[in-house]
Amino acid sequence: MSRGKSIKVFPGGNTARGFHSFYNQIIDQDAAHLFILKGGPGVGKSTFMRKIAETLLERGYDLEFHCCSSDNSSLDGICVPALGVAMLDGTAPHVVDPQNPGAFDAIINLGDHWNEQGIRGHKKEILALNKEVGRLFKRAYSYLRAAKLFLDEVESYYNESGAFNLSAFNRLVINLTHEIFAEQPVMNGCPRIRHLFATAITPDGSVSHLDTVTSSLSKRYIIEGDDGTGKTTLVSRLMEAAMARGYQVTAFHCALSPDHIDHLIIHDLDLAVINSIEPHVYRPRADDHVVDTMTCVDPVINEAYLAEKGAARGMYRQCMEQAIAFIGRAKRVHDEMEGYYIPFMDFEAINARREKTLSKILALAEEKGKH
Repeated sequence: MSRGKSIKVFPGGNTARGFHSFYNQIIDQDAAHLFILKGGPGVGKSTFMRKIAETLLERGYDLEFHCCSSDNSSLDGICVPALGVAMLDGTAPHVVDPQNPGAFDAIINLGDHWNEQGIRGHKKEILALNKEVGRLFKRAYSYLRAAKLFLDEVESYYNESGAFNLSAFNRLVINLTHEIFAEQPVMNGCPRIRHLFATAITPDGSVSHLDTVTSSLSKRYIIEGDDGTGKTTLVSRLMEAAMARGYQVTAFHCALSPDHIDHLIIHDLDLAVINSIEPHVYRPRADDHVVDTMTCVDPVINEAYLAEKGAARGMYRQCMEQAIAFIGRAKRVHDEMEGYYIPFMDFEAINARREKTLSKILALAEEKGKH
């Protein structure tokens, strides 16, 4: 049996609007089973999920790894699409509680396997560290809001200078829509859209897992161009066209501005639309289709405008650096807090709980195989 394939995404992100969650998008409500992990920091939730995922990969199942934006080496969830099974961390800041307990959701409380008395002996330190984590994230989000303000200013210059040619841009959208969809059938079923992040602002900086999602697709359109030349509008218009034709799509939202969509997967066409954007400039493959939105703008020759735009971009980058620094500090404090839990965990009991959970998933797989 060949090993399953895996992709990486982010179900939540540190954004200009604070922590933004798409946790309700990890798995459909009509799927088979959702396991919700509970417990404090350092109790082993990420390891619990990762070891189950590795076993399922070895058994040939394809997996989605839903990574943590506040610690890119940790998992916030896993999903096994073929089985309709998912498992996720249901603790703050992405609290998830069962909606259909027993019928669909199940809670696995790893707090059942800790020495509460031992942990309570460090109550003062834990409360202080938890408060500091909150303070640091508050500062990080302040800088992310400032970064968005400066990026908005960068994006405004093509319009303010009169360089952006809306008619040319609309023609570009129409031509590309025709190129992608003209010879494709319209689906009979209802369109479905899934929202996630492919990129997140993490303690390690801005991290993208887009390659894991798009590298195997048969056709990819790479959208190039400066900020403010309509790239996210183009992606959104193509998404609307796909939805109007009944297609199944995944929209990957901007890590800084979650209202914007950076990338699009049209699953029925095995096709991706990728916004090549700072800090993740995407290098096209030989067979990629490159679309340059700079063809819709005239050169900006006003020296004052160019200087202001450059200054705004510099301030955007400085604010991003400060935000990432605060997120990094928050992770280090969180790691320190985990140190007060780990010595009081019964990891043998947790391992046994994991094996029992894996057996349940495999039983669901066997049952599904009979139908």
